[in-house]
Amino acid sequence: MPVLYKDIISEFTAEDYAKNRINLHIHTTYSDGLADYRTIVNQAKAKGYSKIAITDHNTVQGHIDNSDLIGFVIPAVEFDVWYKYIFLHLLAYGIDVNAKCMQKFYAKTKTETEKDIVRILPKRNIKELINAIHDAGGIAVIAHPACCWALNMDKFIKDLVGIGLDGIEIYYPYPRWRKYVKFAPLEEIEQIADKYNLIKTGGTDLHDTIL
Repeated sequence: MPVLYKDIISEFTAEDYAKNRINLHIHTTYSDGLADYRTIVNQAKAKGYSKIAITDHNTVQGHIDNSDLIGFVIPAVEFDVWYKYIFLHLLAYGIDVNAKCMQKFYAKTKTETEKDIVRILPKRNIKELINAIHDAGGIAVIAHPACCWALNMDKFIKDLVGIGLDGIEIYYPYPRWRKYVKFAPLEEIEQIADKYNLIKTGGTDLHDTIL
């Protein structure tokens, strides 16, 4: 029987993220992170994490190459995608990484997992992508939404919910440039999540070598 990651992730609390028991947004050398996949997993286990998700950009190759670690690691990927005039990052959690319906959305070259200027070019259809994520057994979650340049954040999220969005990243420290560039306050984001009954997730968007 397949693992129902939607149910598992729905049970995580704000305290789980605050107390470093859960981290659902981590990058490795399979995309633009600096740490090896297994190094991150070993750190997480040593620090007492219950679950982590490795969310490399546009690729699940890390999960394929380290399939023995799935379970402690929630299989995930972060896609670069456009919705109308807004560029956003869409997290897919709990997908079958070998699902045929997902193959067209993955990066074809390593550069497509690393370089910002290259990653913003592919025109993934977000509705098709969300449908594929669901078909692959996963859930679709918008990452660091406060950084999305939406003139009306409520309408933006409502529209995404209308095409299948399951969750929204709330428990997130906004490191690097995202600390300064925000288009909506976090309080508003959480209110929107509650309004549309979205799953709340969180993570550090780690790109460094130390978890």
